[in-house]
Amino acid sequence: MNSQPVIYLDNAATTPVAPEVLAAMIPCLEGACGNPSSHYSVGYEAKERLDAARAAVARVLNAEPGEIFFTGCGTEADNWAIKGTAYKLAKKGKKHLITSAFEHHAVLHSMMALEREGFEVTYLPVTKDGFVRPEDVAAAIRPDTALVSVMMANNEIGTLQPIREIAAVCAQKGVWCHTDAVQAVGAVPVDVKELGVQMLSLSAHKFNGPKGVGALYIHKGILPYSFMDGGGQETRRRAGTENVAGIVGLATALELAAAHLDERAAHERQLRDYVIGRVLKNIPGTTLNGDAGRRLPGNANISFAGLEGETILLDLDMHGICASTGSACNSDSLDPSHVLLSIGLPHEAAHGTMRFSFGPQNTMAEAERLCEVLEEIIPRRRAMSPVWHGPIK
Repeated sequence: MNSQPVIYLDNAATTPVAPEVLAAMIPCLEGACGNPSSHYSVGYEAKERLDAARAAVARVLNAEPGEIFFTGCGTEADNWAIKGTAYKLAKKGKKHLITSAFEHHAVLHSMMALEREGFEVTYLPVTKDGFVRPEDVAAAIRPDTALVSVMMANNEIGTLQPIREIAAVCAQKGVWCHTDAVQAVGAVPVDVKELGVQMLSLSAHKFNGPKGVGALYIHKGILPYSFMDGGGQETRRRAGTENVAGIVGLATALELAAAHLDERAAHERQLRDYVIGRVLKNIPGTTLNGDAGRRLPGNANISFAGLEGETILLDLDMHGICASTGSACNSDSLDPSHVLLSIGLPHEAAHGTMRFSFGPQNTMAEAERLCEVLEEIIPRRRAMSPVWHGPIK
């Protein structure tokens, strides 16, 4: 058993709950434990905390409180935005949707489910640097297009998409625009008015909040069909007793992230660039995936030629380092990452890719330790590899 402290470098998968967030949540599980729909003092107190959290989220996103709807996770928010729009606008003859080839599976699988119901979906290609081009969106829009859904930041390679430009194209064509901003919120500035999107998804556990709670921004001018049936919660738009503790945790975490956004980003960028620079310099046969500059501050996605990512992952774990080979939501699959294939990586390179994602709690000493371990394990594993013959000159 490794006695070294764990170095957690998988913040794109999930993040540790901040102490301030936990402290804000505890009263909602104790004294203010009522159902916010109940008409007595404990219920009223829960409702007040719920309303305050909604207002806080709206302030950070530059939205109105009535435009924020809480969900169980980012996946639910994506499903609601996509399916709610599709079912509503299908009644107007609009049964065509547009997305990109490297979206999160919450978006892709929602689109595929709609295809099985008779909807048509266009999957836009992405550039080798990891971007969706606004001109491709414009070319794909048809008179029967209901929705364009493009993520704000890719969850594997971290590239930041031109959402404002894509939303402007949609506005010009009269098409609703949704962005899955689960990886972006808390990491980069997010202003829904500036972006111009009609819907935006987020998830608390990506920015040091609790798991099991997310939110969907819905512009007040649109009304996608409700996704959950039941009671009258969330102004009759999303049924189910609200997770008050989780929602308060989400709002607290979002406020903390927004208050320290610049310093967090600078810190994570420093660690990211150190690791990328040192690994590419000292370890032959390594490649950075995605544009070097227009990416999330904490994301480093690197391919190691001649090796399997799972092997590297296990070796790192033996040294007390947590990282990933891609999206945690698809970690049980042996198939290569659809994100990496979409930017043109061959299967063998996609299989040998690692994602290191940094958070505010990580240190330069941890980044240095990661590089030291990689510089030890990669040559050793390659010496045993039947497919490694050295980098091509």
